Amino acid sequence: MLKLKVGVFCMALVPAVAPMVAQAEGDAELGAKVFRKCKACHAVGDGAEHKVGPALNGVVGRVMAAADGFDYSDVLKDMAASGASWTEDELAAFLEKPRNYAKGTKMSFAGLRKEADRANVIAYLATFAE
Repeated sequence: MLKLKVGVFCMALVPAVAPMVAQAEGDAELGAKVFRKCKACHAVGDGAEHKVGPALNGVVGRVMAAADGFDYSDVLKDMAASGASWTEDELAAFLEKPRNYAKGTKMSFAGLRKEADRANVIAYLATFAE
């Protein structure tokens, strides 16, 4: 009988834990909705071209300031020269408050305050190859 109760207890915990893990990694579908805030300045997908900001295909894992044909701010060029790349952690920090992360950045967007929004946007961006 004890075995059954433990099994039932464990089964009850699985649904409660699974959504937390998925949220921590980000949800690309939810990220597509959040990315609407970014579309005025950035493009992704087939045929994406630079706008006021660079096209973001392949940004996750890419060296900073490395999209060909875009004129980045000096601060991002300096970060790239030091070998910095857009890891998920770096993107999350930048997206939280771009101007605090890279003082002198041209990005005028105030940032995404919610951690879940940042994780979801990063998951969405990760779906687009270079």
